[in-house]
Amino acid sequence: MPLPTLLSCLAAVTALTLAPGLDTVLVIRNSGRGGARDGSATSLGICLGLFVHATLSALGLSVLLLHTAWAWSLLKFAGAGWLIFLGMSSLRDARQSGTASFTSNKSEEFSLKQSLREGLLCNTLNPKAIIFYLAFLPQFIDPKGSILLQSLLVAFLHFCVAMLYLVTVSFTVERARSFLARERVHKAFHAFSGAVLLFFGVQLLMKD
Repeated sequence: MPLPTLLSCLAAVTALTLAPGLDTVLVIRNSGRGGARDGSATSLGICLGLFVHATLSALGLSVLLLHTAWAWSLLKFAGAGWLIFLGMSSLRDARQSGTASFTSNKSEEFSLKQSLREGLLCNTLNPKAIIFYLAFLPQFIDPKGSILLQSLLVAFLHFCVAMLYLVTVSFTVERARSFLARERVHKAFHAFSGAVLLFFGVQLLMKD
C-alpha cells in the first residue's frame, strides 16, 4: 500500500474511532464493572472483530449477507438482542444495592472470557460495522494486489488505533474509581449505560 494511501487510511480509521458510538459505551460500561482490566479485555474483543469484518468483506461474504434478506434480518435481530441483553444486565446492576463495582470483591470477579465475548459479539453482530467496511475498504484497496491481505492491513491499522483509544478510555474510567464507588453514582452510572445500550438495541431492531 503506497504511503499516501496508508496515511489517508490511518486518518480515516482515527476519525472513525474517535467518533462516539457503541464501542465506547460498552468499554465505559465494562470498565465501570470491573476496572481497567475489564475495559481493556472488552476493547480487545471489539478490535478483534475488525479482522472478521475485513475478512468477510474481502471474500465477498458481506455483500452476500447484505443481499440475503433472511440472513441480514437474522444478523440484525441477533445484534439487537445482544445489546438489549447487555442493557438489561446494566439496569439490573443499577437496581442492586450495596457497594459499587470498583470494590476489591467485584474486581476479583473479572472474567477475561466474558469481557472478550461481550466485545467481540457487539462488534461482529453490528450490521453498521459490516456496511462501513463494505463502503470503506474499497477506497484503499489496489485491485492488482491481494485484496485479503490489504483488507487485513487496513483492519490492523484500525485495530492499533482503536485499541489505543479504547484502552485509554478504560484507564480513564479506572482513575475515577473513588468517585464511581459511591453507591448513588454507581447506580446512576449503570442505569445510564444500560439505557444507552437498550437504545442502540431497539434502534437496530427497528431499522429496515
